[in-house]
Amino acid sequence: MTAPPLALQLQAITKRFGAVTANDGVDFELRRGEIHALLGENGAGKSTLMNVVYGMLAPDSGAIRVGGEPVRISSPKHAMKLGIGMVFQHFMLVDVMTVAENVVLGAEPRRRGLLDEKGAVARVRELSERHGLGVDPTARVQDISVGQQQRVEILRALDRGADILVLDEPTAVLTAQETAELMTVLKGLRDRGTSIVFISHKLGEVREIADRVTVLRRGRTVGTIDAADADEAALARLMVGRDVLLRVEKAECRPAAPLLQVEDLHVTDDRGLRAVQGLSLTVHGGEIVAVAGVDGNGQRELVESICGLRVPDAGRIAVAGTDVTGCGAREVRDAGLGHIAEDRQRSGLVLDFTLTENLALRDYDRHTRFGLLNPRRMASRATELLEEFDVRGGTPRTPARSLSGGNQQKVVIAREISSEPQVLVAAQPTRGLDVGAIEFVHRRLVAERDAGRAVLLLSLELDEIRNLADRILVIFEGRIVGELPPTATEEQLGLLMLGGGSSADAHAA
Repeated sequence: MTAPPLALQLQAITKRFGAVTANDGVDFELRRGEIHALLGENGAGKSTLMNVVYGMLAPDSGAIRVGGEPVRISSPKHAMKLGIGMVFQHFMLVDVMTVAENVVLGAEPRRRGLLDEKGAVARVRELSERHGLGVDPTARVQDISVGQQQRVEILRALDRGADILVLDEPTAVLTAQETAELMTVLKGLRDRGTSIVFISHKLGEVREIADRVTVLRRGRTVGTIDAADADEAALARLMVGRDVLLRVEKAECRPAAPLLQVEDLHVTDDRGLRAVQGLSLTVHGGEIVAVAGVDGNGQRELVESICGLRVPDAGRIAVAGTDVTGCGAREVRDAGLGHIAEDRQRSGLVLDFTLTENLALRDYDRHTRFGLLNPRRMASRATELLEEFDVRGGTPRTPARSLSGGNQQKVVIAREISSEPQVLVAAQPTRGLDVGAIEFVHRRLVAERDAGRAVLLLSLELDEIRNLADRILVIFEGRIVGELPPTATEEQLGLLMLGGGSSADAHAA
């Protein structure tokens, strides 16, 4: 059987940033009407390669062909003219504008010289229905879910005539339900002839969605294989260059005294609605307690109140025996709490600061001399942490925004764990990380537990929760509705997460 013609071909693409070679002679081929996954570790060069395709970066050497014709893509506008659209991990939408206004922005339909709003709405509605995207063109972007916002980005690319669609880590910000819906949408686009590059590091998703997989390792192509012929262990080995332990190995839990106590907590969200309602939990030294739940059931408000970022309406919070209810983030930190933030870019890092400065944010007072910061001491410590936590793509002087998302996450984790807190609150700690980095983070969290620290884990990944947790608490509508052992099935967890069953049922499970 003859293979379909090529929609996109990259030959020996090389891109350097100073002394760092992000892409080193990379070859990649995308057939018409296929989903081709681009898989690799954080910092392997996946996003850089696609930024070259989209005209955001110029390659130092190599050739690009679109539809068999050689091209030099000079800008995103040029890429769009060639039928290439890209959906970035961090969306580029105007929140106060409607879906239709965002989609047609820059290519607005006009009537008598004015914006034809009805025409824009009709155009977007027809496009949405044709591709099964199900987005209301009249809704404001700020009022729709993250998954819906991603669909708006896809619609915008399709509206510009894209028949090659590049998605950069598209599931990193989605819930499990939104991810399943996206998979259905992408398969439909493929079946209608769209060629899709799916950048990811999630092995299960790649095997589910992709026709073929190309793996990058440290900027080089290490192989292209049919997705149906590869299991997760084989893909992980290609990514990392070694066998990867896909399950967590840990000794039996030996809980000690309570180090985190939350009693009858009530918290209001940004809309003035009650997000946490009478929630109580305890985490002992030497254990990992995971909170499982569908996103939006009070997890964020719970974490913010524990970490001093939101003042609770009522209740009590104690860290290592110190009452920190209503205290600010610095007082909570001084009481012995570390926080791996859910959103590394908004809450975990100062993106324009160097890695040295970001790594010193928690304990900058330790790097002072005569009341002044000691840059040499800070840089020396940063060098140690960057090596210990395998942060790639930068030096101590590199701005944090220059790193890939996964390596930014490693910086946050390095800073919080290295401070040796008595209580560690880890909110989505492996979001955006590749399989090798996930293995490393899991080992570190277990090491924190084994060192006698209390770890509170919040994750949307049920496999991660079941692998790491000693106890699982299920949250629904701001309340803990049950406690389950890590041996609980996904069905048992799912029933409680959706509000079914009872606390008694959970304990009996």
